[in-house]
Amino acid sequence: MLAELADGLGLTAGLSAAMAPTKQRCRGHDRGRVLTDLAIAIADGASAITDLRVLSDQPGLFGEVASVPTAWRSLAAVDKAALARIATARAAARAAAWAAGADPGFYVIDIDGVLIDADSDKQGAAPTRKHGFGFYPLMAYLDATGEALAGLLRAGNAGSGTAADHLQVLDAALAQLPVDPTQQQVICRTDAGGTSHALAAACRERQVRFIGGVRLPAPLADVILALPRSAWQPTVSADGAQIRETGEVAEITDLVGMSPWPTGTRMLVRREQPHPGAQLRFIDVDGYRYQAFVTDLPDADLAYLEALYRGRGRMECRIRDAKDTGLANLPSHDLAINTAWLTLVLIAADLLAWLKTLCLQGELASAQPKRLRYALLHTAGVLIHSARCTTLRLGAGWPWATDLVAAFARLPGWAPAPA
Repeated sequence: MLAELADGLGLTAGLSAAMAPTKQRCRGHDRGRVLTDLAIAIADGASAITDLRVLSDQPGLFGEVASVPTAWRSLAAVDKAALARIATARAAARAAAWAAGADPGFYVIDIDGVLIDADSDKQGAAPTRKHGFGFYPLMAYLDATGEALAGLLRAGNAGSGTAADHLQVLDAALAQLPVDPTQQQVICRTDAGGTSHALAAACRERQVRFIGGVRLPAPLADVILALPRSAWQPTVSADGAQIRETGEVAEITDLVGMSPWPTGTRMLVRREQPHPGAQLRFIDVDGYRYQAFVTDLPDADLAYLEALYRGRGRMECRIRDAKDTGLANLPSHDLAINTAWLTLVLIAADLLAWLKTLCLQGELASAQPKRLRYALLHTAGVLIHSARCTTLRLGAGWPWATDLVAAFARLPGWAPAPA
């Protein structure tokens, strides 16, 4: 199903065109298709390049798939110029997916870093802030769909708030969006580690709105604790339908100096009662946890702005899913190959996001990758060849057989024979 989805959206053809200049001879495997097969294997749970055999061992389903050495050579051929062409191919496939119905209509780009441990001294690895050793890639996801827009592979000792890295990832993410920030509202959202004056200024230059956490120094904490009870407003649930009794929000823009920020920047603070059983920290006061954030969004509804910032927590789910989809282990000693692998991780995440948006309904439309693999991608079946037709017969008792058939029917450009 993922292979058909990649073909139907033009991703396979786009990657073939992107990789064509890297090969001098026409014979042998198409390197773009090799990358597509690797991305599909990663979406299916592959954690190493050798896991491509899960496709090559099933020629009845996937046809002729490249060998593992050929896959290594294809990844090694992905240089900086090829990465740019691959990004163009990804953007074209995303535009096709959105035209087919994947456009969420609301565009929030989450940017955050994720630590990846390395078991050996790989090229570019370094000690991490958590006393480990490995890498600290910076990732950008579209909140509404879970699409992986961009990623930057960095050493483990890279700074969490490096504005230049955030700007590079933001520009790469904006290039992936089929919308123009000057015509549609696009929001960049970061945590306290990623928010900076430079990033906010860059967002303003690109006409992108921003919302991000800021740290709580002692003077700012004094301002917050001095707020009267009347300054606090109740917060709402993520869908805005219910009042949350455990949280409140207030605006403190007029009480603090905002001169380093772009004109129109506001500062808000949220406080929330920790969940039952949670240990209080030394910075928690009167049973509340406090977080301050800045934004240039002009909305007067403070509860909406607080809910928008709180939604940044979904980025943790994106990172969790990414680690379950190829990101937990970079397979090579070579930095260039690992950079190419990171790009394939992004493509795999896109394929799963488009699968859920375009082809699935109900609880599977929001399922995690592991759930999708169990319920759909690993469904057992029998291929039957008869009268020049190939038929896939599924087990009648499989609980998700109907969902799988319906998902195939919704694939872009898919025209199955009557059941």
